[in-house]
Amino acid sequence: MDYDVICIGGSYAGLSAALALGRSLRRVLVIDAGKPANRQTPHSHNFLTRDGATPAQLTAISREQLKLYSTLSFLDDTALTATTDTAGFRVTTAGGHTFSSRKLLLATGLVDMLPNLPGFAECWGRSVLHCPYCHGYEVRHQPVGILANGEVGYELATLIQHWNPDLTLYTNGPATLTEAQHYTLKMLNIPIVETLLTAIEHQNGFVSNLVLANEDRVFLNALYARVPFQLSSDLAQQLGCQLTDHNLIEVTDFGATTAPGVFAAGDATTMFRQVALAVASGSKAGAWINRELIAEDLHRRLPPISMPS
Repeated sequence: MDYDVICIGGSYAGLSAALALGRSLRRVLVIDAGKPANRQTPHSHNFLTRDGATPAQLTAISREQLKLYSTLSFLDDTALTATTDTAGFRVTTAGGHTFSSRKLLLATGLVDMLPNLPGFAECWGRSVLHCPYCHGYEVRHQPVGILANGEVGYELATLIQHWNPDLTLYTNGPATLTEAQHYTLKMLNIPIVETLLTAIEHQNGFVSNLVLANEDRVFLNALYARVPFQLSSDLAQQLGCQLTDHNLIEVTDFGATTAPGVFAAGDATTMFRQVALAVASGSKAGAWINRELIAEDLHRRLPPISMPS
């Protein structure tokens, strides 16, 4: 085989797995297209020793440190297909390369499906936010809004009010909250605005106003929103990996998928999208892959145990 492991995806989960495998003396290829989901985010938070660093800085530091391990290789490319063969796996790329490996790690991440609301895409990850643990401290005690409805809107509103007492829920149409949810939000002094949104006004991706269908303009410093997402590639489906009810890759605590020899880590496996958790999942997957490789090598090298009759 060309490699012991091919890591498809070279953001935090993929690089963390590569580090564990490189330190385990494994020949590893990391294939990465250079399009992480957080590439527009100005600062990454909640990661010890690097709180406030940019995503690009985190990746650059990681790659610089991984250069110390001679068994690690990197390819700027997109993996298109992954298939099994008698010895392991075969991966082809958009650049016309083909590689083989004994194990595969999918750290391909997610693609956010942004609404067709003018200004939303430009502000996504900058001032239209998905996670208070990642960005809530920076906009604490400021006027913010939530763009959501129903159970999601209620859950976000009761969560965000801890950071932002000056909070408004924008349901972008008739609210679908229960009577009990309406009552709780009223007691928390969280207004509910059902008027449709027509645009987000911003300065270089930082929200200044929400524009409503009645032509009102509402000043905000930030807007929280949850958007649909999908896996950034269909490699998991090509390999026969089971998906969860949220269309994420189903994995064990150590990153093993339902397809033998295929592992997954990072955002493609969890609803909790944070750098620290991606790094942790990649490290665990890398360690478990090495454990499997050792077990397979021992099985090949050692003669069968014959028990006395």
